[in-house]
Amino acid sequence: MFPISSELIFKVALRSEALLTLPRWNKGTAFTKEERKSFGLTGRIPSRVNTLDEQCDRAYDQLRSVDSPIRMNSFLQSLKEQNWVLYYSLLSRHLKELTPIIYTPTEAEAIANYSHLFRRSEGLFLTFSDQDSMEEDFLEQTRGREIELIVCTDAEAILGIGDQGVGGIGISTAKSVIYTLMVGINPSKALSVTLDVGTDNETLLNDRLYVGWPSRRVRGVEYDKFIDKFVQLIRKYQPHCLLHFEDFGVTNAQRLLELYRNEHSVFNDDIQGTGAVTLAALMAAVGVTKSKLADQRYVIFGAGSAGLGITTQVRDAIMLADGVSREEANKKFYLVDRFGLIKQSLGPDKIRAALQEFVRPDEEWAGVLTNDAGEVELLEVVRKAQPTVLIGCSTKGGAFTERVVKAMKKGCERPIILPLSNPSKLVEVDPKDANDWTEGMALLATGSPFPPAKMPNGKDYVIAECNNALIYPGLGFGAVLSQSRQMTDGMIIAGARRLAALSPALKDPDSGLLPDFQDAPAANFEVAIAVAEQAFDEGIQGVSWSKEEVRTKAEEKQWKPVYGRYEYDDHGAK
Repeated sequence: MFPISSELIFKVALRSEALLTLPRWNKGTAFTKEERKSFGLTGRIPSRVNTLDEQCDRAYDQLRSVDSPIRMNSFLQSLKEQNWVLYYSLLSRHLKELTPIIYTPTEAEAIANYSHLFRRSEGLFLTFSDQDSMEEDFLEQTRGREIELIVCTDAEAILGIGDQGVGGIGISTAKSVIYTLMVGINPSKALSVTLDVGTDNETLLNDRLYVGWPSRRVRGVEYDKFIDKFVQLIRKYQPHCLLHFEDFGVTNAQRLLELYRNEHSVFNDDIQGTGAVTLAALMAAVGVTKSKLADQRYVIFGAGSAGLGITTQVRDAIMLADGVSREEANKKFYLVDRFGLIKQSLGPDKIRAALQEFVRPDEEWAGVLTNDAGEVELLEVVRKAQPTVLIGCSTKGGAFTERVVKAMKKGCERPIILPLSNPSKLVEVDPKDANDWTEGMALLATGSPFPPAKMPNGKDYVIAECNNALIYPGLGFGAVLSQSRQMTDGMIIAGARRLAALSPALKDPDSGLLPDFQDAPAANFEVAIAVAEQAFDEGIQGVSWSKEEVRTKAEEKQWKPVYGRYEYDDHGAK
């Protein structure tokens, strides 16, 4: 798949056992006869020289003999610890099949069992109780390295399974792997971090094998000081890297993003990545219906980090693309959470500060049926608001009932329904049912993969997977490529617009609203180009070359999982 480049030559100072134990440099049985002699490997490896293709075939055969996803995850983790090129090459060849093994949903199980599966550390662990040595610990891992990407988590809201303490390092490393797979971020220039501020997970606190700091979560001022100390170290020592926040809790995610996004190139995938890929699906959908984002009425079911991120991302796009004021754009959204519709009479104890812009006035809902608690539930919101777009990020499986979907269909010809909750058992509606209940008129995308649905005419309707991995690596790579000082709303919208332009549905309405996941690397590359070009347009790039060189520079920068030729150099590895 990836040919060996005759120009890929590395000067390497390592020899013998040291070379075989570092996954960045190890080739296993692919070391040539000449390399084996030069590096003292003759006799350490069986005689036959294998190609990378042969190694991938062997590894894939071994993987297929494993009997469960979590064991496959462990096998692949072990492979990564042995040989980076083989690991990434294998994943690239079986991208659609293996991404769910090394990422969601299987990685959630690996994280939940992190302390019991623990074999070898990976990444950087910064612990609240050891914060006096944070700078020293950070520099020990990064000194002399050019870091382009830092993915960090405090592990309070991991992949739908909540607080996982120190096991959150698994989501940081998984996200870093996706960046490499999709856009070619060099794994040696990525750093995965867990910010261990304790855990409120009783199971972990009572587990004698738990490997993290066995303390209740630190919150408030002390938490903020700890996070700020970490961010300031990055700004001081790695000023051009992208800082990716992942799976922070709802009380901190948006707040930290707003606090630092004007100081550094900061990105939160749960908020901005989810918002961006959903925006791309919506842009594709309105392209099919020949309408505009500003023409829609939006009901967002689930007002946590993801729901709010989607709302603000789409709102900002409406303002930018359709010239609508912020106030008018806000009025197009109806947010529903566990207290029902977000409206004035809920009171401040039930409405987070970040939701204030989207609070509906009570007078709008006079006479609307409420439950015993006086809350307006989803069905009544749909009946009253007559949305054209219904988005679910609630993890409330089956919440989009037949009555809800049919009530929506009464108000518009082609309802846009995006049940995005993961995993599939938590999806708000099975897309097959939504398709049937709307007589094949719904435009659908889901957060988990689903098979095609049958249209009334017998054709298959492809259900797009609204997966963040279709866009966040491209957003990040665009920022890294341009060394932008910020990740701006304009850059994110430019990336979403480029992804939407790749929608198969624009050519065939029965095709998916987003590219197939197998095409995610090509899609992300185009997203990265759009993001970097937008950084130039906004004048926030930190590179000396021109906008016209973006595509060439992007191609040159991508790391590929191929073996180069090694030459021994006792003055140091390069």
